[in-house]
Amino acid sequence: MTPTVQDRGTVRSRKALVAGSVGNLIEWYEFGVYGYFATIIAARFFTPEGGGEAEALVKTYASFALAFFFRPVGAALFGRLGDRIGRRPVLILVISLMTGATTLIGALPTYDTAGALAPGLLTFLRVLQGLSAGGEFGGAVSVMTEFAPPGRRGLYGSWQSFTVALGLLGGAGAAALLATVLTEEQLGDWGWRLPFLLTLPLGLGALWLRLRLDETPAFRREGEAERPPGREVAGAIALGAGRIMGWAAAGYTFLVVLPSYLQSTLDATFQQALIATVPANLGFAVTIVPAGLLSDRLGRRTVMLTGALLVVVLAVPLLNLLQNPGVSLIVKGAAVCGAGAVVGLMAGPGPAMLAELFPTNVRCTGLGLAYALSNAVFSGCAGLIITETIERTGSVDIPAYYAAATCAVSVLALAGAPRTRAGEPKAPVEAPGREGEVR
Repeated sequence: MTPTVQDRGTVRSRKALVAGSVGNLIEWYEFGVYGYFATIIAARFFTPEGGGEAEALVKTYASFALAFFFRPVGAALFGRLGDRIGRRPVLILVISLMTGATTLIGALPTYDTAGALAPGLLTFLRVLQGLSAGGEFGGAVSVMTEFAPPGRRGLYGSWQSFTVALGLLGGAGAAALLATVLTEEQLGDWGWRLPFLLTLPLGLGALWLRLRLDETPAFRREGEAERPPGREVAGAIALGAGRIMGWAAAGYTFLVVLPSYLQSTLDATFQQALIATVPANLGFAVTIVPAGLLSDRLGRRTVMLTGALLVVVLAVPLLNLLQNPGVSLIVKGAAVCGAGAVVGLMAGPGPAMLAELFPTNVRCTGLGLAYALSNAVFSGCAGLIITETIERTGSVDIPAYYAAATCAVSVLALAGAPRTRAGEPKAPVEAPGREGEVR
């Protein structure tokens, strides 16, 4: 039986969904692993003789933040290429760069072996990761939403966020497994390297998928159209960054920074801290795709507002519950699972919301910069800000205040957004198109 045009379109959409999202999975797997092994990396790379543990952890998070601050550079560089020459070549380039840099981290010499060269090499590879990650999001979300069937942008875009959850879960699972089967000495000596080295076969698989990817019809049709004024694009970037600020900050606080916080502040063991992140990431993963699908029915703003408001209200009570030694582990696990689920309400509709802010010929650059800038400041700096502020103030509630404050800003950005007839946010540079079509 000869495939119909509709069948071929469905196959292309699904291929784009897989090829677009797999790079994001690898990216967040690595960023999760780096966050989960932050205390070990601090001891191996940032603790010369006489250095303190707190100082080393701050330096580790500074390296973590540096990679995030190179994301906007990567978003501008690769986004511009994606809007000029196409989404497909850029996605092939960034997955190659990410895979190479991450694999090399697993082979780096430590401070004991290479001295001051070791943190320098680690920081350089983190910069390369930041550049590639900055180009990954804009290209991948553009591909997924431009290939999405009518009325399914939220659902297709949510898979980009879903692979964040899968990547963080994979990183948490790998770290927890190693912490269980290896001794603390083995984990510190060589076991921490294994999750980074695993990136090589994962990245080669992703590269193979992207080599078989078609260019998007929207880019072929409208890539050379006249670009909107720079002021309008800049305004849309600022609006998008504000709307996802809470997603960026709360997500990293609850899903990545939590293990080091539990160890350094609440005296949990490394294994206990890692296990605590599993229900948080499970809750996050479970809600993302349903939230994206729901946003196709109710609008992006409604679903994302609900998630941001819940973080504002529940962040402090949640952290106080974790601090209470009289609360059972089951209750604490359910609480962190709920925290992850609330973040998923923002993450599910977020990619489609950003894609709808920009027309085709500036979409890679615009949505990539909005996402990268927000994540550079509010995700990449989360561990550094929280750790340093706790050290200076002695307040163990800082993570909750940080998540709640950033989500409050997102509430304002989302609440003030105009709506289209279908209930979806409409930005100044959004181009008109048929119902359900990203243009």
